[in-house]
Amino acid sequence: MKNLKNCLSNTSKWLLLLGWVPTLFITGYWITQIDTAEAAAARKPIMVSRIYTGEDGQTHVEEYEVPLSQQREGSATDLAAIQAAESIQFRRTSPEYYLPFHNAPRRQYVITLSGESEVEFGDGTKLRLYPGHILLAEDTEGQGHISRALGDEDRLSIFVPLQ
Repeated sequence: MKNLKNCLSNTSKWLLLLGWVPTLFITGYWITQIDTAEAAAARKPIMVSRIYTGEDGQTHVEEYEVPLSQQREGSATDLAAIQAAESIQFRRTSPEYYLPFHNAPRRQYVITLSGESEVEFGDGTKLRLYPGHILLAEDTEGQGHISRALGDEDRLSIFVPLQ
């Protein structure tokens, strides 16, 4: 009889313990979850480097975040407003690529796919363009900028002229 009591006592202790395990797991999971609005705000933003001609005739740069909105509640996709584009051009530039001061021929996005380059401004400031980097070139007048390759591999990029 004593063995049966010990067995039941041990069994009930294990059942009690095992009953708490799922409860702790569910509670822990619930506590660690972030609500949808917080999760969306915590996601990586899409950043653009905009180069433009200032009132001083010099090219300047500013960074901005592309405004995104959810397609629908609970969607895994956030969208930016559609922009009218004229065309698309794929480019490959060699490690010898160098252009002295020049202006952007038109307003255009330049998206680096692979390789690296940099843009230099009249005041000596340099902007590195790396894979995934988005540049909006709007310095169509003034002194312009210098463009040069970095590294020892070709740079692949996409140019998207805007209307």
